Amino acid sequence: MDLPAHGTRRLIALSGNKPHWHPSPNFGDRRNGLTPALIVIHYTAMKTSAAALERLCDPAHEVSAHYLISRQGQVWQMVEEADRAWHAGAGNWAGMDDINSRSIGIELTNTGVEPFPEPQMQALTALVAGIQKRWSITPHNVIGHQDMAPTRKADPGRRFDWARLARLGLASAAASQGPDAPLSDSLDQIGYPKDVSLEARLEAFRARFRPGAEGPETESDRRAASAVAQRITIDRQKAQA
Repeated sequence: MDLPAHGTRRLIALSGNKPHWHPSPNFGDRRNGLTPALIVIHYTAMKTSAAALERLCDPAHEVSAHYLISRQGQVWQMVEEADRAWHAGAGNWAGMDDINSRSIGIELTNTGVEPFPEPQMQALTALVAGIQKRWSITPHNVIGHQDMAPTRKADPGRRFDWARLARLGLASAAASQGPDAPLSDSLDQIGYPKDVSLEARLEAFRARFRPGAEGPETESDRRAASAVAQRITIDRQKAQA
């Protein structure tokens, strides 16, 4: 493990691995009575969990997250889920802004150019499943930082195993090819911000649903996006029924 445990353990079951409580001063109340409706997954872009934890708990940096997960699967909780951590910054998803007031943020120790190890992914999937149950968060509202801020952020990146979360019913899955519909319309329906370039939105979509794709927009991009949009639209309608 790249950092010794600190503090007392929170009483949240994570397949036998309980989070260690390591409080950050960087949080506040959720605004306007909002409660968590999203889970935002990040990577730290740092070499060690020790360095990330120090930064996330340093009042000078004014940044935090609810959870940090090491490569070995150790989980630290820094902010209570009911409180507003400072992890998302500017951006929006599916028409929702003030993402910090609407989300729970999870940081994964990762430099951004490496795979996510099995113990880390196991801890993440257990944590996400518990959060979803506690706050009734739907799979299509489990997103990456890049999804809600595609011109600013690239995490968790193309190496992140979204397909694994989808197989477990924890996140939206890539779908079979749909109609050749306008890409911008499909990305709007999925939830990507409308106030950024199509190129940035396409890169975010590919990072999640077509991680091997490169270059200019293709018919395959449009068909993949329309299929995901159709599935997510149906799921949202069911959730609202």
